[in-house]
Amino acid sequence: MGIPFCPSRCVYCSFAAYPIAKYENLVPKYIDSLISELQNIALMNASRHLKVIYIGGGTPTSISPVQLGRLLKAIESNFDFSYLREYTVEAGRPDSITRDKLDVMKQSGVTRISINPQTMNDGTLRKIGRGHTVAQYEHAFDIARKSGFDNINTDIIAGLPGEGIKEFTRTIEGILANSPESITVHSLAVKRAAELSDRENPYIKALREDKGHDMTESLALAEELLRKGGYDPYYLYRQKNISGNLENVGYSKPGHECIYNVLIMEERCDTFAAGAGAVTRIVHPGDTSVDRVPNVKNVDEYIERTEEMIRRKQEKFYAK
Repeated sequence: MGIPFCPSRCVYCSFAAYPIAKYENLVPKYIDSLISELQNIALMNASRHLKVIYIGGGTPTSISPVQLGRLLKAIESNFDFSYLREYTVEAGRPDSITRDKLDVMKQSGVTRISINPQTMNDGTLRKIGRGHTVAQYEHAFDIARKSGFDNINTDIIAGLPGEGIKEFTRTIEGILANSPESITVHSLAVKRAAELSDRENPYIKALREDKGHDMTESLALAEELLRKGGYDPYYLYRQKNISGNLENVGYSKPGHECIYNVLIMEERCDTFAAGAGAVTRIVHPGDTSVDRVPNVKNVDEYIERTEEMIRRKQEKFYAK
């Protein structure tokens, strides 16, 4: 399920992500709609066993502890956790993480979180609009450990504007010092919906023209250092517009592979999604073809058309 709000929008981001400061007044109505959709998903799957929950964004932790707690309580009330193997909240932005939010997640049964700096270089963080510092990432990671989270993922990006192999090495070494259970190494992809694709903006144009270093070298370095650090690759995927037709690779310590990532790549079981921009995938038995049922991305439209989003899923699910 998706929480499409963020503290700020990164220049490379193409997801449905809206600034929380501007949309804060819509969050209660958004959560109402999200809970309604989740209740109907629960009814459709009443006879099935829930195995994985994944809450992504945007940045789910951009909403308040009370709002987050309300959503997580509704999930707990509507779904049976007896067979649940993994419960992830993509906390993402370190500047959105507080001890109160971590406590809410822990008390609600969340087993896995992501804390994503993308780079361990403050200069780059300012350029790409992250709105946080390396020190804030370190603090967020520390309080997450103290809150009892023993399965933390961290994302980094190769090929960020202005970064060479020296800066990327600093990022990998900095991440390894915190010893997260899994690390995802992304190759920079410039999507059409991202600010980084705006060729008319002089600042963005300068970033695009700064080729940095060969990302192939970065990915090779990442694999070498991560394998030495006890991580093994367990999933790989490519996106459109990745420089050099490279890939994103997930690494993990043994036993900490993200089940959701594997299932979403294989598309061999139904994945029900809720929220603005979320995409449900319904697998047909026998031929294993997949029906994709997307929700509208705009927050206002999603709130207004929640019942339509529910009907779309019902029609595909009961027709299979």
